[in-house]
Amino acid sequence: MASVSLKKSYKCMQSLQQFYTGGPYAVASDESFLVCACDEKIKIVDLSNASIKSTIEGDSEAVTALALSPNNNILFSASHSRQIRVWNLSTLECIRSWKGHEGPVMGMASDASGGLLVTAGADRKVLVWDVDGGFCTHYFKGHKGVVTSIMFHPDPNRLLVFSGGDDGSVRVWDLIGKKCLSTLEKHQSAITSMAISEDGWTLLSAGRDKASGQVEKSLIVSEVVNLWNLHNYGCMTTIPMFESLEALCIIGPESPFAASLSSLTYLQTKKRSDVPSINFITVGERGLVRIWSADRALCLFEQKSSDIAVSSGDEDSKRGFISALLMPASQELLCVTADQQFFLYCPEESEGGLNLVLRKRFIGYNEEIVDMKFLGDEEQFLAVSTSVEQVRVYDLTSMSCSYVLAGHTDVILCLDTCLSSSGRTLIVTGSKDNTVRLWDCQSKACVGVGIGHMGAVGAVAFSKKQRNFFVSGSSDRTLKVWNMDSVSDNNEEVLTLKAKAVVAAHDKDINCLAVAPNDSLVCSGSQDRTACIWRLPDLVSVVALKGHKRGIWSVEFSPVDQCVMTASGDKTIKIWAISDGTCLKTFEGHQSSVLRASFLTHGTQIVSCGADCMVKLWTVKTNECIATYDQHEEKIWALAVGKKTEMLATGGGDAVINLWHDSTALDKEEAFRKEEEGVLRGQELENALIDADYIRAIRIAFELRRPHKLLELFRELCRKNDMDDQIGKAIKALGKEELQLLLEYIREWNTKPKFCQIAQYVLSRAYSVLPATEIVEVPGYKELLNGLIPYTQRHFNRLDRLARSLCILQYTSAAMSVIQPEGNEGKLEGKDAKLPNAADIDELSDITSVEEEQHHKELKEQKSSKKRKNKSRHSASKKVKGGD
Repeated sequence: MASVSLKKSYKCMQSLQQFYTGGPYAVASDESFLVCACDEKIKIVDLSNASIKSTIEGDSEAVTALALSPNNNILFSASHSRQIRVWNLSTLECIRSWKGHEGPVMGMASDASGGLLVTAGADRKVLVWDVDGGFCTHYFKGHKGVVTSIMFHPDPNRLLVFSGGDDGSVRVWDLIGKKCLSTLEKHQSAITSMAISEDGWTLLSAGRDKASGQVEKSLIVSEVVNLWNLHNYGCMTTIPMFESLEALCIIGPESPFAASLSSLTYLQTKKRSDVPSINFITVGERGLVRIWSADRALCLFEQKSSDIAVSSGDEDSKRGFISALLMPASQELLCVTADQQFFLYCPEESEGGLNLVLRKRFIGYNEEIVDMKFLGDEEQFLAVSTSVEQVRVYDLTSMSCSYVLAGHTDVILCLDTCLSSSGRTLIVTGSKDNTVRLWDCQSKACVGVGIGHMGAVGAVAFSKKQRNFFVSGSSDRTLKVWNMDSVSDNNEEVLTLKAKAVVAAHDKDINCLAVAPNDSLVCSGSQDRTACIWRLPDLVSVVALKGHKRGIWSVEFSPVDQCVMTASGDKTIKIWAISDGTCLKTFEGHQSSVLRASFLTHGTQIVSCGADCMVKLWTVKTNECIATYDQHEEKIWALAVGKKTEMLATGGGDAVINLWHDSTALDKEEAFRKEEEGVLRGQELENALIDADYIRAIRIAFELRRPHKLLELFRELCRKNDMDDQIGKAIKALGKEELQLLLEYIREWNTKPKFCQIAQYVLSRAYSVLPATEIVEVPGYKELLNGLIPYTQRHFNRLDRLARSLCILQYTSAAMSVIQPEGNEGKLEGKDAKLPNAADIDELSDITSVEEEQHHKELKEQKSSKKRKNKSRHSASKKVKGGD
């Protein structure tokens, strides 16, 4: 068997984060990005894949209004702090800010030139501002309530502003005459939207009017759209809508909607000659897109059903559209829902007439991610359950929500996916409504419901081999095996699933389930700190796994060995033998509860995540954690592993979905490439040294981050005659980042007396050739300077002591030349009487030291000869005495 290559690293390649929490938004004229409010921050979102390009920090107050300049370079924002800010989108810097309203700004718009900005406030005022100067050019007052909507006339030659308020009136303001031209009063409630026709002479206004009447003891609600003639400001017609409108959009002649409408035939063809032929789109509380003809007062098209999935009892809070606009370039329809979703519609001609296709659906806010699994043959989809009653299926290429599965009446807690033997992709979900549901991804409908649990269903798992059953575990402490044989490919009705086996499995809630690869066993993990293995299909107990000190959150069978893995709230992961239930291995490293764990690389590795916001990669053989990733800010509840691609997906309490790809091969290739490049650059450095091109050598040393080589280069330059010029030229050629690096190197060199002279010289040259303003702008300059000062002071004190000692030595030498010892007169004759220098002193010290050594040797020899003489005398006297 070929050896398995272990994975060493993963990289987060894509991330789906929350970017919209409701409120204002704006679309770029080229449709490249979307600007929207996310609490007190402003998010700039790429419309191709819903990724966040950048974030603008607010002023800790909720954003109330946003607008873009026509060239998409300037962003205008306002918040509850009443501060109006102008942002440069290329640098994300606030260019200008001011306050003008006495209440929050409720809306704003830029004129066609981008030089003027109009704002509508809760203080009933309409103000026009000069963007460059930041001063107010026009002050309009007249509304009796909050000004809810505002817009410029699209024709730049007609300097008019239209404002609508919650007093039901629309006012037309003349910027040249600085007065109100007309007050249009036909609405009975707040104005929600306004639009101007292509020719610029018809104004359409929509509101939340409620004209009521008693018909068979029921209330008839009739919201309306009014058409106004801008020649005489009279109302041409009123069209009843029968729903509370939030937005209307006029369909232009170049729009794809206009081309689709031209092929339709109408039963009622009577037109009003006094009303212009205008087609417009309306959206409102019903969540349906409708297209109207103004001259016929006729609804030309209405969606058959809403794409907004609502299954909870509180439908009013989540149902309906709150805003809509036609995209500037493509003229597709963008609708925003009350639950922070963006729908992008495009028209499509069908046999029955016009049809709207939901091309993209972006989820602005996901709440807490509870569980997720990959879908599809190539695992290009991701099924996600959040703190709502629907399953959201994401397309991983565009990160848009492809479709939503709605049917549960409470929050979905768990899900699992499989590819059935017939080729159908199925999803099973468990919910707090005590039911399990089986979904067909092709029809996007529920095909089976399992009823029988007495508590919330917290775990579900499909069969791995036969794929004809699934298992569910609940807070009622029971396990159930559900049969799927009755579910066929052509089911049109929702079937009631039957349980094949039931067992009371644990003493507390069941948190997790796993089915063995051969469908013979199922393992359940519970809050009672135990995991139990059961034989299928009758759920006969095999063994109980006891050893964890907290509840078990995840279980999984090994794909190759007869063992099972458990992850617990006691911060550990354990691997157990199925045969006797003994613990084989324990993995420790998480700082909090381990919530999910799964096998990788044919069972040789483990990936885990937990409440410590960490994702960890383990090697089973060595019990070693080889990588740790920190990309979440809250508990990681969900972990999905692609069986084919081995791609990872994680999600948690921070409402973020991260996609991880194996980067082991890429990292290895990148390391090899960097090593090869380093060798080539090192050879260039050596060639530059041979050519004595020190400036080029210094630049290459900076690029290779070689401080020791750089020190050698500066030391070599200090020996040259033109060292000042060469070092100065080398320092001038450095960028801001390289200058910061040079100061860091100088700080390190300055700590050693051996290199301090070079460090101080290079530093002095840097201050000589560079302006002080440029040096001060270096990042971290203050910290670098604080690191240089203490050692520089220490070197100065050392040099000062050395200079004092040298003066004393010179004085002593001079005194020795004046007061000469006896017997040395002849030696000093003919010598210079000047003060000896340091070299002479060294030579003198060497001579005296040699003389002292010779004198010492002579004394030793004299002593030894005396000892020998004394010994010989002593021995001779002994011989004489012996003879006697």
